[in-house]
Amino acid sequence: MAKVPICDLPDVPKGQLPPHLQLQRTRVFCNSDAPTQTENIHYSGAYASMGVDNSLRFDHFRNNFKVVVNRLTEDDMEFDLIGIDASLANAIRRILIAELPTMAIEKVLIANNTSVVQDEVLAHRLGLIPIKADPRLFDYMSENDVPNEKNTIVFKLKVDCIRGSPRLTVKSEELKWLPQGSEFELATQDTSNSTSKPKTYTSFSCSQDSLPEFSNNSIGPKHPDIIVAKLGPGQGIELEAHAVKGMGKTHAKWSPVATAWYRMLPEVELKQEVEDEKAEELVKKCPVNVFDIEDIGKGKKRATVVRPRACTLCRECIRGEGWEDYVALRRVKDHFIFTIESAGALPPEVLFTEAVKILEDKCERVITELS
Repeated sequence: MAKVPICDLPDVPKGQLPPHLQLQRTRVFCNSDAPTQTENIHYSGAYASMGVDNSLRFDHFRNNFKVVVNRLTEDDMEFDLIGIDASLANAIRRILIAELPTMAIEKVLIANNTSVVQDEVLAHRLGLIPIKADPRLFDYMSENDVPNEKNTIVFKLKVDCIRGSPRLTVKSEELKWLPQGSEFELATQDTSNSTSKPKTYTSFSCSQDSLPEFSNNSIGPKHPDIIVAKLGPGQGIELEAHAVKGMGKTHAKWSPVATAWYRMLPEVELKQEVEDEKAEELVKKCPVNVFDIEDIGKGKKRATVVRPRACTLCRECIRGEGWEDYVALRRVKDHFIFTIESAGALPPEVLFTEAVKILEDKCERVITELS
């Protein structure tokens, strides 16, 4: 950006910044070669000579912070975070990906696998199947804990492809929930005494579906059509899969989101009138239809900005000689368009509120340590 001589600065009331400095403070300039003014100015005395206090004030943050939900479905959510720093938006994103717990298959007991898929690959595929179970109803399981109805979910899968029949596709819907726990007997158990109950790998003291917190929450794979393996005639799979509670920073299978991402709000401005052939050329340059043409009478046409949020900042509209004199592309530094795509364990709006709770707990721990 060109420097403005002090003698040419307009009269600005005390306590306010000149327009060009206010833009540098609140916008990222997207030029044809590279963005500029990308850093946030955090120093409280940066504009002290102009009578402007740049310090972070809680009352100012409270009055300006907003969350505006634009789209909400069962699996995804798009909303605007207005009035926050990029570090806070990124903290929420990282918590969503790595620190919100879910239930995922961790242990696979294979009794029979004659498919072409190796045991290790089959176990890995099962671990990546999203489980529709509220993780808030379960406890974490440590190395010394015994599997029980509060920390483990057991599924069984038993599929056979009969000889002479066509190939069979095994999908995630074949995973059946065992609310009573494991049905596989321990190999070391002495079963000579027929009156004793066989000991299994996971023994529940009560059925999970009898507990109030689970009776109204059906447990199973979120998507029934995920392909696990394909069986040829005479092949079969018999196994048990045990799901436990974990976090994405341990393994990606426990991440509750398919993706969580954000982008700064695009700002598109026409510096001067773009008319007739120039307007048609500008509309054709944009691949996402940010611009449109309006009729201003007497056979004249003018380009207008109609969908600035759709702008991907590809900068095609300012590439070419002289186009930067017509179009200005910027990003708003404290306005983020946030998108959450849930993997299925929890709705996206619940994931966001849970992430904010975790961030709040982190802040409280820091304050406690400092006091």
